[in-house]
Formats: sequence, structure tokens, C-alpha cells
Amino acid sequence: MASITGLYRYPVKGLSAEALADAHLQPGGGLPLDRSFALALSAAHVDPLRPEWLSKSHFATLVRHERLAALDVRYDAAAGILAVYRNGRQVAQGAIATPIGRAMIEDFFRAYLKSEVAAPPRLIGAVDGRMLSDFATPGLSIVGLASIRDIERVVGQPIDPLRFRANVYIDDAGPWEEFSWIGREIQLGGARLRVNQRIERCAATNVEPGTGKRDLSIPRSLMGGFGHADCGVFATVVAPGDVLIGDRVRAVDA
Repeated sequence: MASITGLYRYPVKGLSAEALADAHLQPGGGLPLDRSFALALSAAHVDPLRPEWLSKSHFATLVRHERLAALDVRYDAAAGILAVYRNGRQVAQGAIATPIGRAMIEDFFRAYLKSEVAAPPRLIGAVDGRMLSDFATPGLSIVGLASIRDIERVVGQPIDPLRFRANVYIDDAGPWEEFSWIGREIQLGGARLRVNQRIERCAATNVEPGTGKRDLSIPRSLMGGFGHADCGVFATVVAPGDVLIGDRVRAVDA
């Protein structure tokens, strides 16, 4: 039986992960504060506080802006403060519930990405707003560490699991076992989820977390080694519950 070894949320789409020890899941949502905010490019005509869902091409992400991976972003939910660090040093901070706080964060990214974007990116989103993930329906991504180890065998070197930007990492399962859950329900700790589809991987996985270097070709390696570019599955919550590191994961009909 598989078990949860990692829980991660990404408060700002395309930026660094926050590790969690536990979380409460509700139907119609994902991990709390996951992808609540995003850096919208100039082409995105959205309400900054109540944005509707848009595809990832409207945002600054690792697909095209790999230098974002060199930043460490920390969000203090209680204070509503977003802080940005580079090489261990704080380089920006703002109370992003306020116009001034958002402007401070935007000013940093305007300078940081100035040679890579046509116009200054805007920080959009809200704590109680729409989840701005790659999927129009809110949910969670789940990746098996055994599957990543199988990719390492093909690539010939270690791979940081955070390249796949999953919400849930599991172990004690066979390689690609999570693919067998498609169309089925799973018990994830105290919550129940429906596994909807495999996740096709893009060039964002080529970027090394922490350095921003584009040093691998993960989708190409997946195609060459396995005949597909998929890693991990996307699932939606159908029954609420708490999930904790170490909790078991199993197909409900198993």
C-alpha cells in the first residue's frame, strides 16, 4: 500500500513550493492556498482580485521563464505577506492584500524579468479566489517516487522530484502504479479523491529547482524511454478529510 511522503503547495503559480505536514481537503478544491496567486503577463486581461481561470500561457512560468526557479518564495498566510528570497537573501516583501504591497512585489518581478517579458507582470489572485492551476477544475496532482526513480534509470542521473511540482508525493508503490487509478477513487489519508487523468509533462520539468538552470529534457526522455510524456495523475476531491505525511493511499476498490 502506498504512503504519502510529501505534501506541497505553490502559493504563487510558477514559483517555489511550500512543504506541509498536513492539510484538510474539501470537494471542489485542492490544497489550501495552492496556486492562489500568479504573475499575469500583459496579454492577460483579468480582474486582479477575482481572476477567472486561464491557461498557463497567460502567466510567467518555468516553461519560458526558468530564472523563476532560482527564487524562494514564502507566503505568511496569517499576515498576508509574500516574501521573495534569492541566494538566501530577502529581495522583496509585500502585504499582498493591499495595493501598495502588490506593487512592491510587482516592482521586483518587473526588474527581475525585464529582459524576458514584453510588459511588467501583474500579481493577481486572492486567498479565497479561483485556483490558478494548469487545470480548469481545482484538484491535486499526485506523483509516485517509484515512477521518478524509473525516469532516473532512463536519464542516467538523479532527478529532484520537485521538478514535477506535485501536491502529493507517494512511495511504497510500484513504478507507474498511479496510472492504474485513472477513473477510480482513492483513499488519500482521511479524504477520498477521484483520479481523472494522467499529467502530460512540459518543458517546465527541464528546469532544476533552486538554480533556474534548464539542464534536462524530461518530456523527450519520457517519450524515448516510455513512449509517452506523462508523469503523475490529476485527482479531484469527492469526500472531505485530513491528509498527513505518512498516511496511506489506496484504491477504494482494491
